[in-house]
Amino acid sequence: MNEWELDQIHIRNLEVFGRHGVFPEENRLGQKFIINATLYLSTRQAGLKDDLTKSVHYGEVSHFMTSYMTEHTFGLIETAAEQMARATLLHFPAMQRITLEISKPWAPIGLPLEAVSVEITRGWHRSYVAVGSNLGDREAYIRQGIASLNRREDCVVERVSELIGTKPYGVEEQPDFLNGMLELRTLLFPEELLETLHEVEQEAKRERNLHWGPRTLDLDIIFYDDCVVDKETLKIPHPDMQNREFVLKPLAELAPYLRHPLTGKTVEQMLAELSL
Repeated sequence: MNEWELDQIHIRNLEVFGRHGVFPEENRLGQKFIINATLYLSTRQAGLKDDLTKSVHYGEVSHFMTSYMTEHTFGLIETAAEQMARATLLHFPAMQRITLEISKPWAPIGLPLEAVSVEITRGWHRSYVAVGSNLGDREAYIRQGIASLNRREDCVVERVSELIGTKPYGVEEQPDFLNGMLELRTLLFPEELLETLHEVEQEAKRERNLHWGPRTLDLDIIFYDDCVVDKETLKIPHPDMQNREFVLKPLAELAPYLRHPLTGKTVEQMLAELSL
């Protein structure tokens, strides 16, 4: 869903009782917390049809957050905010993003303080992940990887491209590959997603003995929203994607008009240039 399609529902100054804090008496006695939340979703169809089922019921969200704060105990309000944002997004699938503030009035710091609060924004992200295999039952390994991702609450494989046979890239003396592309919806941040993909590869008994060498399962982040990440351990968009037909061809099947955030070129353009 595009940013311009997202509307906002505000929940302000919701008073809840919770047992959150680093001191034992806070966990034992409990105290009042104040919640402010902004829910990001499309209310267009609900507004046009006057149909609550096409929106998110703010009353149900308020009761859900109240129950969550009451039924759980955390030492930090940072943890309470993080876990409740995740739980709320999972429970209300129409919600794309949430900005959540948890305020703790009269926090026990030995100073005259009205309140301290933590505010976070969390939401669903869209990533395109290249998948490949050239050892054993290649398609079975790929299907295993997809199933493993779908078993997680924080990852949903929404679409899978056609799988294509390709020649090896980089190191040519190895079996042919089966390659494809996944469109993934995830709550994970980029480095968390990378760690998860490595875990899925390890479940398929992948061994990293040779760069560009044979592998049972290979999962690479190509795009993550329109983010640019330049770290030693992770680079997004994938720095060599424009040179790889086995990446661009299945990606063009899923998202031909998706633009590279650095070059501005669409996937379709990059694929056409590669074949010149």
